[in-house]
Amino acid sequence: MNTLHRRSALLTLAAAGLASPALAQPAITHTRRYPDRPIELIVGFSAGGGTDVTARTFARFLEKELGGSVVVNNRAGASGEIGLAYVARARPDGHTLGITNMPGLVSLPIERRTPQFTLDDFEYVANLVSDPSAFSVPAASPIRDFADLVAKAKQAPDTISFGSTGVGTDEHLALVMFQAASGAQLIHVPFPGAGPMRTAVLGNQVEVAGLNVGEVAGSPAGVRMLVQGGETRSPFAPGVPTFKQAGFDVTMSSERGIVLAKGTPADVVARLREATAKVAADPAFQEQCRVQFTEMDYLDGPAWCVRLSEADRRFRQMWQRQPWSEA
Repeated sequence: MNTLHRRSALLTLAAAGLASPALAQPAITHTRRYPDRPIELIVGFSAGGGTDVTARTFARFLEKELGGSVVVNNRAGASGEIGLAYVARARPDGHTLGITNMPGLVSLPIERRTPQFTLDDFEYVANLVSDPSAFSVPAASPIRDFADLVAKAKQAPDTISFGSTGVGTDEHLALVMFQAASGAQLIHVPFPGAGPMRTAVLGNQVEVAGLNVGEVAGSPAGVRMLVQGGETRSPFAPGVPTFKQAGFDVTMSSERGIVLAKGTPADVVARLREATAKVAADPAFQEQCRVQFTEMDYLDGPAWCVRLSEADRRFRQMWQRQPWSEA
């Protein structure tokens, strides 16, 4: 069985609740309190970006469901790989969670020569939200709209800079897909998070920023969104076309969910899934996501595993056709 088929099989088994190392772990009895100490929620990017905001909002609501403290810890770097590797190597007792980004969760193990984690290293709690990728420019940019960006980038290849939160992230892969579809070429400039990237575009250090829809709609001062990667127009930016509406077959979003280390006892995983489902169903949490311009996209752990397995297949096929980096 090749690596791809093995990974897909493992994810499918995980979705069915089978063949999990958690079954071999001694269960935490119901007389033992969980959590019995503060839970650490790891964010693989710097403070101030969409992933960080989602994590801090989720943490407040999870505390109420679990009756314990949840502390957000930013471990930024390597396109989110540092944070996810930390979670994968953590003690599998349910006290270290990670908020993930898709596609990075899937794309990083594909593109790295020596991956620090694989999809098989995690237990999957749930996906929470989705935030479409977008291309934005400074408000005073001479780039008038998306069509103008395409024309300028094709006329003068490798002269327009594009900021992202790192290789293999949603906005970087949106750039890769856009370039393949259009023939345009931009200069990729990675940053450790959306906060530093926003600072750079506001300071005219980069000409185009791969900020997500929610990151721009929630703080629009000084930037203009040109195009976004959703399947349809976003309710948070109804005047901004999708790539497809602009004539390019590109869809891409940052999907954010919760994972923990493989081998965590099954009853702890079940407790976290139950608590997360209650958070996602809480109208107050949904309203917080709405005012943060983030779209709800809840999927429970098994359903999320199925979607990740399909994404893994797609991105491996994309890598075979056009490797985007081996960084």
